[in-house]
Amino acid sequence: MRLVMIYREKSETRLMVETFLRDFKEQTGGEIETMDPDSKEGAGFCRAYDIVEYPTLIAIGPEGVQMAKWRGTMPTISDASAYK
Repeated sequence: MRLVMIYREKSETRLMVETFLRDFKEQTGGEIETMDPDSKEGAGFCRAYDIVEYPTLIAIGPEGVQMAKWRGTMPTISDASAYK
């Protein structure tokens, strides 16, 4: 399972996202991959998973199947940790 947070570092939501990432790591010991939607890799990833709103947290399962997606707001740590 793979958790990926897509967000722009230079945005008003940066602090909310970074706080969530830190709290997730402290509470679960897990890491969430981050991606910039404006990078070459991020743009392709966003096209592949139809991501048009930031921040978005997406859980990717085996063979790249989308398992869950949270757009615009953060899920609870427990909801996200079910996919770590």
